[in-house]
Amino acid sequence: MGGETDLGKLLASMQPELQPHVHVFVTVPEGFALPIGVEPVMVFREREGTTLILREDQARSAGLAGTFRCRMITLTVHSALEGVGFLAAITARLSAAGIGTNPVSAFYHDHLFVPADRADDAMRVLRELSAEGG
Repeated sequence: MGGETDLGKLLASMQPELQPHVHVFVTVPEGFALPIGVEPVMVFREREGTTLILREDQARSAGLAGTFRCRMITLTVHSALEGVGFLAAITARLSAAGIGTNPVSAFYHDHLFVPADRADDAMRVLRELSAEGG
């Protein structure tokens, strides 16, 4: 059930997929009850509050102030959580293109949250990187 650890294989087979919705980052206080219809793609608890990444339309409907309008790009390769250098190579290449990113690693895949207005540019950069095999 372990994922791929070889950096070259990861880069060559990452197959980025741009998800259709615009997302935002929201912070809520600890113990906040999520309104009906709000389904975050990520929840992370910090000392200062709980961060949610959710669809912009859900945040707006729930009256939650979001920041960082972004699109989610899923790297469909099953990457190992203990892998070394995969996200570093990707974020370095996106940075060189002037594209900021907020990466999130989940059990099976890595996900990149990039500015909504730069999503197509990010996909082009990722496809080029994948074609180069790293």
